[in-house]
Amino acid sequence: MEANELLKKVRKIEIKTRGLSQNIFAGEYHTAFKGRGMTFAEVREYQYGDDVRDIDWNVTARHNHPYVKVYEEERELTVMLLVDASHSGSFGAVGDEKREIMAEIAATIAFSAIQNNDKIGVIFFTDKIEKFIPPKKGRKHILFIISQLLDFKPENNGTDIAFALQYFTDALKKRCTTFLISDFIDNHSYEKALTIASSKHDVIGIQVYDKRDSNMPDVGLMKMQDLESGFEKWVNTSSSKVRQAYGKWWYNRQQNMIDSMRHAGADYVSVATDEDYVKALMALFKNRGVR
Repeated sequence: MEANELLKKVRKIEIKTRGLSQNIFAGEYHTAFKGRGMTFAEVREYQYGDDVRDIDWNVTARHNHPYVKVYEEERELTVMLLVDASHSGSFGAVGDEKREIMAEIAATIAFSAIQNNDKIGVIFFTDKIEKFIPPKKGRKHILFIISQLLDFKPENNGTDIAFALQYFTDALKKRCTTFLISDFIDNHSYEKALTIASSKHDVIGIQVYDKRDSNMPDVGLMKMQDLESGFEKWVNTSSSKVRQAYGKWWYNRQQNMIDSMRHAGADYVSVATDEDYVKALMALFKNRGVR
């Protein structure tokens, strides 16, 4: 992408997403994520009504009297975006390309984080770690992230969510609020890596999919290509058995994603490329805020 064209796109997405984060998401973001990061402050004697789970048994044993740990809310969060940069993101039959919607969602979250004085970082991944942008604050940092979201060119085409989660868990020791943004089209199992990551961080899955990912149209004989492997094949889309098999493949993949998220205790939301992602994110934020 030419520099001038990229600058225009960065400015356009900044205006749109900053407006969304200021006018729509500000309250929901703060309610949904602030207060989830707690740091140890001190110990004090147990008082009636204290949660027994907060008892410090080592101090209690030394003093022969119950003491509890007191925590305080972290004043700032570290927000990480794990963005799927695999080649399947370039698919866009209904609405915009998946990667364009992913970029807008990521940018909106980034502006929401900055407005709440949080740090924001990004990991771009395919079947390897393509780029790691460490968490920082500031508008200049945000604009750099947006430019990368719009114009990043990965070296590889495939997807390995588990590898990305393992890298993230190893690289960031401090608890983060983490958005995993992907179409979740991955032939590898990622449930174990997701469970480990969710035990250390607050992980939220955001699936962006095209409705043609989920069902095959009846358009006769058609040449199809796997965008990640490059494999091509002629497919008779008029065959009901072929369409049913494809529908079953998609259903099983979706169930695997949903089961993996639930087992890991991670929140998630699915957004189609022709749907309003604002409504989906608002619902996600509000559901978290009331828990």
